[in-house]
Amino acid sequence: MTTQQHDLDGLKALVTGATSGLGRAIAFQLARDGADVTVHGRDVGRGVQTVEEIQLQGGRAHFVAADLADAASIARFAKAFRRMDGAPILSIEIAQNKAYTALFGVPTQDFFDFIQRDPSLLAGIPTLARVAAYGGGLPIKVNGELVGAIGVSGAPTVQNDIDCARAALALVSDAVPTD
Repeated sequence: MTTQQHDLDGLKALVTGATSGLGRAIAFQLARDGADVTVHGRDVGRGVQTVEEIQLQGGRAHFVAADLADAASIARFAKAFRRMDGAPILSIEIAQNKAYTALFGVPTQDFFDFIQRDPSLLAGIPTLARVAAYGGGLPIKVNGELVGAIGVSGAPTVQNDIDCARAALALVSDAVPTD
């Protein structure tokens, strides 16, 4: 598998579930692309190992352990994220909303461009709960079937969010890239 290189130098990325599987692969790719990666997971041993391997490859990473099913653990996790790059805690919810919106089957930036052309859509769509009509959300399609979505928020520009989402999507080996 080949991946497109993105210039994410100076940006910070948070990857949940980054101690195994797809989350781990995404963390490695974002680090290769220059991002300072926060690796999240429940298993401290695997988290430390992931960070060490990223650092051995010349990347920047640190680990935050959290069980996202536990309220106290989520609170500690949110504090760690809020300190990153000055990104507000709200960027977590925005990223989730971008992923939700990408489940419509189109990148959120394309969705934004589409509604811009119709005043009634432009007036109504942004008022819907969970809909994020700006870039940073990408659908994940495998063999023509929508199987998930990626949402990224908190970078200095929407284009940075889009670049991070594209870098993550490039790691899904069977996914169809979105342009």
